[in-house]
Amino acid sequence: MEEGVSGRLGTELAWVGDRLRALRRERGWRLEDLAERTSLSKAYLSRLESGERQPSLAALLGVAQAYGVPLSSFFEPESATRGGVVVRGAKAPVQRGNGLLYANLSEGNLKFNLQPLRVVIPTGRGRGEVYRHEGEQWLYVLSGRLGLKIGDEEELELGVGDAAHFDADNPHTLTALDGKDAEIILVACAVPYLLLKSYL
Repeated sequence: MEEGVSGRLGTELAWVGDRLRALRRERGWRLEDLAERTSLSKAYLSRLESGERQPSLAALLGVAQAYGVPLSSFFEPESATRGGVVVRGAKAPVQRGNGLLYANLSEGNLKFNLQPLRVVIPTGRGRGEVYRHEGEQWLYVLSGRLGLKIGDEEELELGVGDAAHFDADNPHTLTALDGKDAEIILVACAVPYLLLKSYL
């Protein structure tokens, strides 16, 4: 029995390692590039990709953040997104994080660059939470009024039907205005490194 469990674990680690390697190559990164972005050593990352090392949750979270993908994408079966992904609204669980309520609108994995979310910015949250990450971000206001501040610019006020598209590497804040929650569709996209590389 133990040998069976050990064998399955080895297979799973190799599977996760293959996904980590594929994602790094899609981005056109070297191990050194990933090490710089995650503060993990090149040797450790190499062992993760080869399946020789069992990754810690903290290491996987750091790598997922560097790539701008959900942690779950490292464990999804390849067949899950062969054709496409459908997410039923009633089945998308609402989660809480960074003072926001959100639901994933895709079960995206390494195949997709876009990360769509339905986000509620609660009223009274204040203007203190600053977000910043690699890639682009696009948002569309579904309800309420949204205060959007990007970098040192003045705060923009967006109403229902308004949209904004910006470089997410700029520090940005989201605030519900007029004493009511604001609800938005937010789509984040990692920098398309392969496309950029093809033009350089």
